[in-house]
Amino acid sequence: MRGVLYAICCGSPVARGIGRLVDLAKQRGWDVCVITTPDGRKFVDVPELAALTGHPVRSFYKNPGDPDVLPTAHAMVVAPATVNTINKWAVGIADTLALGLVVEGQGKDIPIVAMPFTNAAMGIHPAFQESLTRLRSWGITVLFGDEVLPMHPPGTGGDLVDVFPWHLALDAVDARLATDGRVELAPPGRADIAADGAGARSE
Repeated sequence: MRGVLYAICCGSPVARGIGRLVDLAKQRGWDVCVITTPDGRKFVDVPELAALTGHPVRSFYKNPGDPDVLPTAHAMVVAPATVNTINKWAVGIADTLALGLVVEGQGKDIPIVAMPFTNAAMGIHPAFQESLTRLRSWGITVLFGDEVLPMHPPGTGGDLVDVFPWHLALDAVDARLATDGRVELAPPGRADIAADGAGARSE
């Protein structure tokens, strides 16, 4: 087993295909945990993903005192990442479990790959473009643009579920691990995010 990969998905039609990312990651030797934003949870089949990964699908901060149910992440993929999540992430807002994990993961120097997905009208917004630049400047691998998947007209995102390039996110994780020299990963432990506060909050 290579380690634990957190697959974090947001509220987008292509989130329906997150199972493909799980399958591909498992083929590469990852133990995968799926985390969604509250809106992202509306798009996925929670029981199916739990059965596929062997872990609960988490979407909300747990209550204080509750045990954590996920192992500690060795790498994270945020895909599809919405404009909302990218912009909040870039200013350090952690008002969802997904954001809390990536904000804390960044501070722990966990390799993180983000694949934003949005329509052309939202994708050209200056705040979003500035957020992408900021994340990249902090060492986050951001895959976005025509070489990944051209932006689509508003209202057509659902047409791209079958062509979303999940494999590119995993390729980028592999590249990050190779660049960082993290050839061998430590055995999975239990997530300690509760001790740091992010996992123990409730909404």
